[in-house]
Amino acid sequence: MFNQGEIVHHVRDALGSILVVDYRRHRVLTFNTIFEQSKIDRRSPWLPVHEYNRAMLLPVAFGQPRHATVLGLGGGVMASALHHLLPACQVHAVELRQAVLDVAREFFSLPDSDRLRVTISDARNALEQMPDSSTDLILADLYSAERMSPAQAQRQFITQCSRALSAEGWLALNYHRTPDHASPFFRQLKIHFADVLLFRSRSNNTVIYASKRHFEALNSRDPLLAELEARLPIDWRKLMGKVTRLS
Repeated sequence: MFNQGEIVHHVRDALGSILVVDYRRHRVLTFNTIFEQSKIDRRSPWLPVHEYNRAMLLPVAFGQPRHATVLGLGGGVMASALHHLLPACQVHAVELRQAVLDVAREFFSLPDSDRLRVTISDARNALEQMPDSSTDLILADLYSAERMSPAQAQRQFITQCSRALSAEGWLALNYHRTPDHASPFFRQLKIHFADVLLFRSRSNNTVIYASKRHFEALNSRDPLLAELEARLPIDWRKLMGKVTRLS
Protein backbone atom coordinates (compact mmCIF):
# COMPACT_ATOMS: atom_id res chain seq x y z
CA MET A 1 0.00 0.00 0.00
CA PHE A 2 2.79 2.42 0.89
CA ASN A 3 5.27 1.47 -1.84
CA GLN A 4 4.54 4.59 -3.87
CA GLY A 5 4.77 6.96 -0.91
CA GLU A 6 7.64 8.69 0.85
CA ILE A 7 8.01 8.31 4.62
CA VAL A 8 8.60 11.87 5.82
CA HIS A 9 8.43 11.23 9.55
CA HIS A 10 8.80 8.25 11.90
CA VAL A 11 8.65 8.29 15.67
CA ARG A 12 8.10 5.64 18.33
CA ASP A 13 6.43 5.83 21.71
CA ALA A 14 5.50 3.18 24.28
CA LEU A 15 2.70 1.90 22.04
CA GLY A 16 4.72 1.58 18.85
CA SER A 17 5.50 3.38 15.61
CA ILE A 18 3.84 6.46 14.16
CA LEU A 19 4.63 7.17 10.51
CA VAL A 20 3.72 9.98 8.13
CA VAL A 21 3.71 9.03 4.44
CA ASP A 22 3.46 11.56 1.60
CA TYR A 23 2.04 11.03 -1.86
CA ARG A 24 1.68 13.55 -4.66
CA ARG A 25 -1.69 14.76 -3.39
CA HIS A 26 -2.33 13.05 -0.05
CA ARG A 27 -0.68 12.60 3.35
CA VAL A 28 -1.28 9.50 5.46
CA LEU A 29 -0.82 8.65 9.13
CA THR A 30 -0.14 4.98 9.80
CA PHE A 31 0.96 2.95 12.80
CA ASN A 32 2.19 -0.11 10.90
CA THR A 33 2.42 0.74 7.15
CA ILE A 34 -0.59 -1.56 6.53
CA PHE A 35 -3.64 0.42 7.59
CA GLU A 36 -4.23 4.12 7.03
CA GLN A 37 -5.21 5.71 10.33
CA SER A 38 -5.78 9.15 8.77
CA LYS A 39 -5.62 10.55 5.25
CA ILE A 40 -5.87 14.18 4.14
CA ASP A 41 -5.72 16.16 0.95
CA ARG A 42 -2.46 18.09 1.38
CA ARG A 43 -3.95 21.18 -0.29
CA SER A 44 -7.08 21.10 1.90
CA PRO A 45 -6.15 19.40 5.19
CA TRP A 46 -9.65 19.94 6.65
CA LEU A 47 -11.15 17.78 3.87
CA PRO A 48 -11.56 14.09 4.86
CA VAL A 49 -10.51 11.63 2.16
CA HIS A 50 -11.78 8.30 3.49
CA GLU A 51 -15.45 7.68 2.77
CA TYR A 52 -16.18 6.51 6.31
CA ASN A 53 -14.69 9.73 7.74
CA ARG A 54 -16.95 11.75 5.47
CA ALA A 55 -19.95 9.64 6.46
CA MET A 56 -19.27 10.23 10.16
CA LEU A 57 -20.01 13.92 9.60
CA LEU A 58 -23.59 13.30 8.43
CA PRO A 59 -25.22 14.07 11.81
CA VAL A 60 -24.28 17.69 11.17
CA ALA A 61 -27.06 17.64 8.54
CA PHE A 62 -29.63 16.74 11.23
CA GLY A 63 -28.75 19.59 13.60
CA GLN A 64 -26.16 22.26 14.32
CA PRO A 65 -24.03 21.11 17.27
CA ARG A 66 -22.70 23.81 19.56
CA HIS A 67 -20.23 21.34 21.08
CA ALA A 68 -18.68 18.26 19.47
CA THR A 69 -16.46 15.55 20.95
CA VAL A 70 -14.00 13.51 18.88
CA LEU A 71 -12.77 10.29 20.50
CA GLY A 72 -9.57 9.24 18.74
CA LEU A 73 -7.75 12.18 17.20
CA GLY A 74 -5.35 10.41 14.82
CA GLY A 75 -4.17 12.95 12.28
CA GLY A 76 -6.98 15.27 13.33
CA VAL A 77 -9.12 14.72 10.23
CA MET A 78 -12.48 14.81 12.01
CA ALA A 79 -11.53 17.62 14.38
CA SER A 80 -10.23 19.75 11.51
CA ALA A 81 -13.33 19.10 9.41
CA LEU A 82 -15.68 20.09 12.24
CA HIS A 83 -13.60 23.17 13.00
CA HIS A 84 -13.78 24.22 9.35
CA LEU A 85 -17.44 23.34 8.81
CA LEU A 86 -18.95 24.73 12.03
CA PRO A 87 -17.48 28.14 12.96
CA ALA A 88 -19.74 28.45 16.03
CA CYS A 89 -18.96 24.97 17.41
CA GLN A 90 -16.52 24.13 20.19
CA VAL A 91 -14.61 20.93 19.42
CA HIS A 92 -13.04 18.72 22.09
CA ALA A 93 -10.79 15.89 20.87
CA VAL A 94 -9.48 13.05 23.04
CA GLU A 95 -6.29 11.22 22.06
CA LEU A 96 -4.50 8.47 23.97
CA ARG A 97 -0.98 9.23 22.68
CA GLN A 98 0.83 12.55 23.06
CA ALA A 99 3.09 11.61 20.14
CA VAL A 100 0.04 11.28 17.86
CA LEU A 101 -1.13 14.76 18.85
CA ASP A 102 2.36 16.14 18.15
CA VAL A 103 2.31 14.59 14.67
CA ALA A 104 -1.21 15.91 13.99
CA ARG A 105 -0.06 19.42 14.82
CA GLU A 106 3.20 19.31 12.87
CA PHE A 107 2.21 17.32 9.79
CA PHE A 108 -1.59 17.41 9.47
CA SER A 109 -2.33 21.11 10.03
CA LEU A 110 -4.41 20.54 13.15
CA PRO A 111 -5.85 24.00 13.86
CA ASP A 112 -4.34 26.05 16.69
CA SER A 113 -7.60 27.61 17.82
CA ASP A 114 -9.52 28.48 20.96
CA ARG A 115 -12.42 26.51 19.41
CA LEU A 116 -10.42 23.27 19.47
CA ARG A 117 -9.25 21.62 22.68
CA VAL A 118 -7.32 18.34 22.86
CA THR A 119 -7.08 16.13 25.95
CA ILE A 120 -4.51 13.34 26.29
CA SER A 121 -6.43 10.53 27.93
CA ASP A 122 -8.00 7.13 27.50
CA ALA A 123 -11.35 7.79 25.82
CA ARG A 124 -13.22 5.78 28.44
CA ASN A 125 -11.81 7.90 31.25
CA ALA A 126 -12.51 11.11 29.36
CA LEU A 127 -16.11 10.04 28.77
CA GLU A 128 -16.64 9.24 32.45
CA GLN A 129 -15.41 12.71 33.39
CA MET A 130 -17.68 14.56 30.97
CA PRO A 131 -20.69 16.22 32.62
CA ASP A 132 -24.17 15.00 31.78
CA SER A 133 -25.64 16.43 28.53
CA SER A 134 -22.44 18.39 27.89
CA THR A 135 -21.95 17.68 24.18
CA ASP A 136 -24.21 17.56 21.11
CA LEU A 137 -22.16 15.22 18.93
CA ILE A 138 -19.73 12.38 19.66
CA LEU A 139 -17.58 10.94 16.87
CA ALA A 140 -15.87 7.74 18.04
CA ASP A 141 -13.04 6.31 15.94
CA LEU A 142 -10.84 4.33 18.31
CA TYR A 143 -8.33 2.08 16.55
CA SER A 144 -4.89 0.67 17.30
CA ALA A 145 -2.42 -0.46 14.64
CA GLU A 146 -4.22 -3.77 14.10
CA ARG A 147 -7.85 -3.43 15.18
CA MET A 148 -10.74 -1.44 16.55
CA SER A 149 -10.55 -0.76 20.26
CA PRO A 150 -12.79 -3.22 22.13
CA ALA A 151 -14.04 -0.23 24.16
CA GLN A 152 -16.29 0.83 21.28
CA ALA A 153 -18.22 -2.44 21.50
CA GLN A 154 -18.80 -2.33 25.25
CA ARG A 155 -22.22 -1.57 26.70
CA GLN A 156 -20.68 0.77 29.28
CA PHE A 157 -19.17 2.85 26.47
CA ILE A 158 -22.59 3.29 24.86
CA THR A 159 -24.13 4.16 28.23
CA GLN A 160 -21.51 6.83 28.89
CA CYS A 161 -21.91 8.33 25.42
CA SER A 162 -25.65 8.57 25.95
CA ARG A 163 -25.21 10.23 29.34
CA ALA A 164 -22.77 12.82 27.99
CA LEU A 165 -24.95 13.73 25.00
CA SER A 166 -27.54 16.48 25.05
CA ALA A 167 -31.25 15.76 24.56
CA GLU A 168 -30.91 16.16 20.78
CA GLY A 169 -27.43 14.66 20.58
CA TRP A 170 -25.94 12.24 18.08
CA LEU A 171 -23.35 9.48 18.31
CA ALA A 172 -21.44 8.39 15.18
CA LEU A 173 -19.18 5.39 15.65
CA ASN A 174 -16.78 3.81 13.14
CA TYR A 175 -17.21 0.04 13.55
CA HIS A 176 -14.87 -2.36 11.75
CA ARG A 177 -17.80 -4.48 10.53
CA THR A 178 -21.57 -4.62 10.82
CA PRO A 179 -22.47 -6.10 14.23
CA ASP A 180 -25.25 -8.65 14.56
CA HIS A 181 -28.51 -6.70 14.86
CA ALA A 182 -29.54 -8.98 17.72
CA SER A 183 -26.29 -8.48 19.61
CA PRO A 184 -26.01 -6.96 23.11
CA PHE A 185 -24.31 -3.98 21.44
CA PHE A 186 -27.39 -3.08 19.40
CA ARG A 187 -29.70 -3.86 22.31
CA GLN A 188 -27.77 -1.32 24.38
CA LEU A 189 -28.05 1.26 21.61
CA LYS A 190 -31.82 0.77 21.46
CA ILE A 191 -32.09 1.21 25.24
CA HIS A 192 -30.39 4.61 25.19
CA PHE A 193 -31.19 6.01 21.75
CA ALA A 194 -34.43 6.67 19.91
CA ASP A 195 -33.14 5.98 16.39
CA VAL A 196 -30.22 3.95 15.01
CA LEU A 197 -28.95 4.23 11.43
CA LEU A 198 -26.18 2.50 9.48
CA PHE A 199 -23.78 3.40 6.69
CA ARG A 200 -21.72 0.67 5.00
CA SER A 201 -18.56 2.11 3.47
CA ARG A 202 -16.61 0.84 0.47
CA SER A 203 -13.89 -0.31 2.88
CA ASN A 204 -16.49 -2.49 4.68
CA ASN A 205 -16.46 -0.31 7.77
CA THR A 206 -19.90 0.39 9.20
CA VAL A 207 -20.65 3.83 10.58
CA ILE A 208 -23.33 3.53 13.24
CA TYR A 209 -25.43 6.59 14.04
CA ALA A 210 -27.56 6.86 17.16
CA SER A 211 -29.90 9.76 17.87
CA LYS A 212 -31.33 10.71 21.25
CA ARG A 213 -34.60 11.80 19.58
CA HIS A 214 -36.73 10.43 16.78
CA PHE A 215 -36.25 12.34 13.55
CA GLU A 216 -37.22 12.32 9.92
CA ALA A 217 -34.24 11.35 7.77
CA LEU A 218 -33.21 13.97 5.22
CA ASN A 219 -33.93 13.26 1.59
CA SER A 220 -30.75 13.08 -0.46
CA ARG A 221 -32.08 16.04 -2.49
CA ASP A 222 -32.65 18.28 0.52
CA PRO A 223 -31.34 21.84 -0.10
CA LEU A 224 -29.48 21.74 3.24
CA LEU A 225 -27.12 19.15 1.78
CA ALA A 226 -26.25 21.50 -1.07
CA GLU A 227 -25.48 24.20 1.50
CA LEU A 228 -23.18 21.84 3.38
CA GLU A 229 -21.54 20.80 0.11
CA ALA A 230 -20.60 24.42 -0.54
CA ARG A 231 -18.88 24.62 2.84
CA LEU A 232 -17.26 21.17 2.82
CA PRO A 233 -17.32 19.36 -0.56
CA ILE A 234 -17.65 15.68 0.36
CA ASP A 235 -20.74 14.78 -1.75
CA TRP A 236 -23.23 14.92 1.11
CA ARG A 237 -26.12 13.81 -1.16
CA LYS A 238 -24.40 10.59 -2.19
CA LEU A 239 -23.44 9.82 1.41
CA MET A 240 -26.98 10.42 2.67
CA GLY A 241 -28.32 8.12 -0.03
CA LYS A 242 -26.40 5.18 1.50
CA VAL A 243 -27.81 5.61 5.02
CA THR A 244 -30.31 2.99 6.18
CA ARG A 245 -32.43 2.89 9.32
CA LEU A 246 -32.02 -0.10 11.64
CA SER A 247 -35.33 -1.96 11.57
